[in-house]
Amino acid sequence: LTKCDGWTVTDLVTHMVGGARSASAAFRGGSKEEAIAAGAGDVLGTDARAAYAASVADHIAAYESLTDTETIIHHPAADMPASRMLMFRIGDYLLHTWDLGAGLGRTVTLDPEVCAYVYGNLEPLAPMLGKMGMFGEGPSGNVASSADIQTRVLDISGRRP
Repeated sequence: LTKCDGWTVTDLVTHMVGGARSASAAFRGGSKEEAIAAGAGDVLGTDARAAYAASVADHIAAYESLTDTETIIHHPAADMPASRMLMFRIGDYLLHTWDLGAGLGRTVTLDPEVCAYVYGNLEPLAPMLGKMGMFGEGPSGNVASSADIQTRVLDISGRRP
């Protein structure tokens, strides 16, 4: 299992591949419905590793193809600037890296600069995170502002190492 309540490794990888495919469709100007369809169904096929690698490469190419990163995209969550969607995707990759590694019993050290970027974007939302349904109970309120950035980003996102 992973650190995502009730999710197996396959569930987590399916979520990541589906999310990347959905975002790619949105970055390329697809409708909300097209983005949903792109991330649905059997996104792993017979080779989950290859599906993951391809979805990440396509996700990067789709974002880099934008001429204006403030272009409003139609993502299933909401219409938003492409730059905001990229921030959500970076957070998804960062946090689920920890979910997978920690779920497998490994010590996971996340990149401090990426942690700081994600934390900086989540911190203004702290009072709402526990109500969103994606961040567990949200911040515990028990982590000091002087704690290392990985501890702070995990806590604000509802993870309890």
